[in-house]
Amino acid sequence: MPTISSFYGIRISMNYNEHNPPHFHAEYQSFEITMDIQTGSITGNMPRRALNLVWMWLDEHRAELLENWENARQRRPLKKIDPLP
Repeated sequence: MPTISSFYGIRISMNYNEHNPPHFHAEYQSFEITMDIQTGSITGNMPRRALNLVWMWLDEHRAELLENWENARQRRPLKKIDPLP
């Protein structure tokens, strides 16, 4: 699964040709979540502090994530997205 960003020990990735709704995966230590790009809803478990960072990152990069989602659906290269500062 290609990594599109990483920050504060959190790795963000997106699979090619994956099922709807548009989403990405976030890993932190031994925790993993799947986050809906449009709603921010999650499946999985992650410590609250790390989860808050992922939500903050999502708010800043939603348009880029949706663009990457379309690229992934069409099997085009994914763009790296800036991490949180």
